[in-house]
Amino acid sequence: MHTRRILAALAALMLLTSMLTIAPVTVLATAGGITSNIPKAGTGGPQTGDVPTGTPVTDVEFPGAADDEGQDEGYDGNIFNRTLSNKHGGNGASAPSTPKAKSSPIFKTGFEGLNHYQQRYSRGGNQFSVEPPDQALCVGNGYVVEAVNNVLNVFNSSGQSVLPDNTSTNIVAGFPRNVNHAVDLNSFYHYAAAINRSTGARGPFITDPTCIYDAGAQRFFLVVLTLEVNPATGAFTTVNHLDLAVSATSNPTGAWNIYKVDVTNDGSAGTTGGPCPCFGDYPHIGADANGIYVTTNSFPWGPGDFDGAQIYAFSKAQLAAGAATVSMVHFDTTAMLAGSLPGYTVWPAHSPGTASYDTGAGGTEYLLSTDGFHEPSTDLDTWAITNTSSLNSTPALSLSVTTLAVGPYANPPKQQQPGSGTLATTATPQGFCINDTSTRTIASNQKGCWRLLFASAPAHDEVISRPDSNDTKMQQVMYANGKLWGAWGTALTVGGSNRASVEWAIAKPAITGGSVTGSVLLSGYLGAAGYDFTYPAVGVTAAGRGVIAFTATGNSLYPSAAYAPIDALAGVGAWAIAGPDGAGAVQDDGFTSYKSQVGNPPRTRWGDYGAAAVDGSNVWIASEYIAGACNYTAWGGPFFTGGTGDNLLGTCGGASHGPGVRTALANWSTRISMLTP
Repeated sequence: MHTRRILAALAALMLLTSMLTIAPVTVLATAGGITSNIPKAGTGGPQTGDVPTGTPVTDVEFPGAADDEGQDEGYDGNIFNRTLSNKHGGNGASAPSTPKAKSSPIFKTGFEGLNHYQQRYSRGGNQFSVEPPDQALCVGNGYVVEAVNNVLNVFNSSGQSVLPDNTSTNIVAGFPRNVNHAVDLNSFYHYAAAINRSTGARGPFITDPTCIYDAGAQRFFLVVLTLEVNPATGAFTTVNHLDLAVSATSNPTGAWNIYKVDVTNDGSAGTTGGPCPCFGDYPHIGADANGIYVTTNSFPWGPGDFDGAQIYAFSKAQLAAGAATVSMVHFDTTAMLAGSLPGYTVWPAHSPGTASYDTGAGGTEYLLSTDGFHEPSTDLDTWAITNTSSLNSTPALSLSVTTLAVGPYANPPKQQQPGSGTLATTATPQGFCINDTSTRTIASNQKGCWRLLFASAPAHDEVISRPDSNDTKMQQVMYANGKLWGAWGTALTVGGSNRASVEWAIAKPAITGGSVTGSVLLSGYLGAAGYDFTYPAVGVTAAGRGVIAFTATGNSLYPSAAYAPIDALAGVGAWAIAGPDGAGAVQDDGFTSYKSQVGNPPRTRWGDYGAAAVDGSNVWIASEYIAGACNYTAWGGPFFTGGTGDNLLGTCGGASHGPGVRTALANWSTRISMLTP
């Protein structure tokens, strides 16, 4: 295949715990919201939709790309999952290092979740290549639901998919392809395929899945951002909406009710952004006793930087009942923080079980955010939506925010992985192929593996990448045991080196005079000399025992799934790899790593977020990692003169045609583990 013009789809442990003395609490702003009724848009579910068949007329791999040989091969500058700062290597705190030790949570089970092979070749291969995965995980009633960009699966607690086997009908390049029963998200939401490879027609572009299981409602809730496109060209129309799917019962393998919220014009330019149309980036979801809460970062399609975090509150009872219309209250956080700044990545909390919600003040939902506008910062913004019980009748909600203090945080540097900055090797076969000018291939029987990927010769100097490590935006938040738990990325000087690390905080919120107040009980850092920790996700049981999941990479560690314990007495404990199979097998080798495919400098997309889910006394976690290695000969297969194997380049699927450990363009996977803290 040829790459085309791209719109990018979107060692020792350190443990430092500090008790913080908080300055007097000041409530900066209180706001009401705008109420509307959202009609049910239809139903969906995890069944593969119509599979386009016929002779392929397109080989494009990326949204926004085309088959025109004459167009620019480079990246055009538009990236979704935007951040307020692309800086890396800020001056974070300094901390000592202590030896790595065995972690206290008990590892129960683990398995490989969704991977890029399944993502790319579901629905008969009528999918684009996408990275990063963006991790959604929700667990309840004996089911484990996982979604990533842009595919979904449902497992039992032992890791077997419980969806119907779709291998026999999933024909790609003439052969059935085993994607472990996975279903593309376009099918799940009853949309046309992301790309019809027989006609070239494009379906809506779905991104940023996130989900929860709410024990009170006994329902699964899955939300995505859907961007409408011109079916003929794939060009974005600027119309976009949140698609909130709610399982009709506690069984996620059946029908789901779908509610759509148009967010195209949600956001205020203020002093930081530009006029809408906007898109509702980075949606995330939480719940209290009465409501389901989805938040976004509103970015303008045109000039401007950021139009404020948006908060959408829905009646949980109405959603669970599959009501024809559902009450929703919309808050725009513009000018609610000091300096008339808006909130940024205001992540709503979710609670474990049925007895952990805050039912005071008529029902209260808490949210957390960090300061996305200054570096370094010590601000921990604590938000509350009160009177949430009114969602079940006549909504009359109030949003307030206060700023607490934590240790300083700053944008982390990129991750290191073994060999970062050196020329790609045969262990990273895609990068090596781009550099290879000597291997004879089936491309006119000429030398040079690069001919399998490009119409014209690129520079042959691609190196092993340093994966993205996010900025300092808040990651997953929980309200458990009467406390708020959150974690985010930061730079940290540990072992004499500035590394990507994690900062965490446990806060005690309260409602005083109708507005949120509170204090930080405990906060600190998690980092390691010679390692990078990125994309943390916190899961905490009703008893207040928890786990932080994250990706760990390092000077001698391939991208791996890892975790550390957390509680309100000792803080964060020693980290560990997630079980015997959680260690990465090789370096990241995805298409966003290479300048000849995405422009110079490349931005190696990783994570965007991990996930944790609580089920009784167990915490399930999921993170991106590299599950399988593939040597160069197997990657090339019959595309190398005299070679044998799969007739899809780069799958390493062998003569049986898969399942493969990767695709030609990416090798990411996800790791799902269950622990008892």
